[in-house]
Amino acid sequence: MSEIRRAGGASGAGGKVAVRETATRLRVGVGAFQRRAREATTEGELTGPELTAMSRLDRRGPATTAELARLEQITPQAMGATVASLERRGLVAREPDAGDRRRSILTLTADGRNAVGSGRSALVDRIAAVLDASFTDEEIATLDAAALLMQRLADLV
Repeated sequence: MSEIRRAGGASGAGGKVAVRETATRLRVGVGAFQRRAREATTEGELTGPELTAMSRLDRRGPATTAELARLEQITPQAMGATVASLERRGLVAREPDAGDRRRSILTLTADGRNAVGSGRSALVDRIAAVLDASFTDEEIATLDAAALLMQRLADLV
């Protein structure tokens, strides 16, 4: 396996090429994964944006639609549509902000916490089955660590 070097490290210009190649592989791999995941999503299942918004509320606590939109780098209108869908399904609740009655604060409902906590969906089940059947324990541990790094990268891009 080739060594991956960081830009700005002792590797000089060669390191920047390796980092750029890694960035390209990530873009291609993540794009392919997203396309296949969208194809595999079943009717009524949480969409990627819905699950992401709920996960943010679970990890960070209550937030406004605008705050969630900023975190996901999308328009407040797009996040508003996502939140409206989650509200209709009873997964998030909206309450007036005590400090500013013009704003609404979103929180997960008990059903929303259960949905995030269970991590259950047809797609997650399918991914878990593929991991179990086709990857070693070491590879699964590597993907688990990579998933956390991918989330951090997504937050910084």
